[in-house]
Amino acid sequence: MLVVRSIALFLLAALLEIGGAWLVWQGVRGSGEAGQGRGWAWICAGVLALGAYGFVATLQPDADFGRILAAYGGVFVAGSLAWGMILDGYRPDRYDVVGALVCLAGVAVIMYAPRGR
Repeated sequence: MLVVRSIALFLLAALLEIGGAWLVWQGVRGSGEAGQGRGWAWICAGVLALGAYGFVATLQPDADFGRILAAYGGVFVAGSLAWGMILDGYRPDRYDVVGALVCLAGVAVIMYAPRGR
């Protein structure tokens, strides 16, 4: 059950961090060629989401900050590609996909490998 909770927290953290960064990006740059930002409301929503991400990371069952953030990095990589596909129409190539899978394998090793504690 701890693994399921940990994965759910990683997914929530990714949603908040990637979503928050995307909202700030949209607020400043927008999505069109003209580079017209969507304004301060988007930026503020993004900042709030990024702040919430920081709290979600503390809820992980493992108490080792370095391990949590290192593993989360792999979730962030794969999540960023998925976010780009869903919201921005980005199409990853096979190297993007292989790289994301390698990162997720790293998450599994770092977080869920049996340890003699």
